[in-house]
Parts: sequence; structure tokens; C-alpha cells
Amino acid sequence: MNRLSPELIQSYAGQRRKMVEEQLVERGVKDLRVLEAMSRVPRHLFAQESLEHRAYGDTPLPIGENQTLSQPYIVGAMTEALGLKGEERVLEIGTGSGYQTAIIAELARQVFTIERLNNLSRKAQKILEGLSYMNIVFKMFDGTYGWPDQAPFDAILITASAREIPESLIKQLGDGGRLVAPIGEADKQKLVLLAKNGERISRRDLGDCKFVPLIGKYGWSQ
Repeated sequence: MNRLSPELIQSYAGQRRKMVEEQLVERGVKDLRVLEAMSRVPRHLFAQESLEHRAYGDTPLPIGENQTLSQPYIVGAMTEALGLKGEERVLEIGTGSGYQTAIIAELARQVFTIERLNNLSRKAQKILEGLSYMNIVFKMFDGTYGWPDQAPFDAILITASAREIPESLIKQLGDGGRLVAPIGEADKQKLVLLAKNGERISRRDLGDCKFVPLIGKYGWSQ
């Protein structure tokens, strides 16, 4: 059966609901729009086919190229922190599997997503187009530069870790915008929320996390 068939996608609906209730709601994710989006998006399509049966478990999964599909709770918590209402233009650094991209696309007007690894970008684009998302723009490049000619953005999500948030990305955040990123050393980070109001930028830690490194000019070296 085609993995994109509506029948197969619907067959996982119960696992999606269970994932949302047990992994998100019970851990404090409250934004109804985020919970509904994660109940809809077929996470199993973004996992490797051999790991499809584990797609709704409480764990990250490898997707090749030394990259991972983040565990559902982290995706939910990061998305909730962006505070999306529906009209935002969002920059995502690190398309990866495309799952987080899909969640944002459900909640924002337009998503600009950058991936440095060609194979991952092409695979994610194929899945997302197969799911009929029309509000996603893809780019294969060093994400630490951001996307200056499309800035400013209402929200920026960085899905890989750096010692500090690249200044190049902070500059592309619009007034009133929010940026979420994992910040710290290679083996352990804090999930950080930046909020920009005029010239003032506030910073709040959202908890411990662990992500793959942000590789690039303004991140970690290869």
C-alpha cells in the first residue's frame, strides 16, 4: 500500500491521539492548535520505513546522515513556544525529515525552511508535496546565514544546537518576533526562547534538551 494513501494515514490516527494525550498534554503542552496539528500530521511518513512502527513512541529516531527526527514532546514544546496564530512567516533552520516543517505549515501562513544536506531536503520536499502542503518554500544552503532576502520573520525555529544563537539569525527576526533554539555544548543544551520587542531582546530557558549540532559558518565546524 502507498504510504501516502489516506487509508494508511488514517490507520495511525489512534496512535497519534495517544501520542498527543500521553506525551504532550501530560507534560504541559496546552496550545490547542499545536495539539490538533500534531494529531493530524502523519508522523510515521517522516520516519525511515523500517522504523515506521516506532514513529509515535516517546523517542527521537534516526533519519540518516547522522540526523534525527525529534521526539514528539520536543516538537510540541518548541512549536508552542513560537506562539503561532496563523498569519506568521516562519524561518526554519534544519528541515531534517520535514516533520517539524509540516507542523509549522499547519499553524503559520508560510514556512521558509533551509537544509544543508541535499538528500534530506529532497526527501522531505517529496513527502511534504505529497501531503499537499502549498505554503512551504525550500532551500538547500548553510542555515546559519538564514534567509536575508526574505527577512524579517515573525518566528524562527532552529532545530540543531549551537553554543550561541547566530547573530545573523537574530537580525532576521522581526519586531515582536520569537526565536526558539537549543543552545549549549555538544552533549547537552537548554531550549531557549528569544522575544524581540523594539531594540529589546528577552531570553528565557525552557528546559534541558539534546540536539544534533548546527553545522555551518556561524555554528559548529564540520
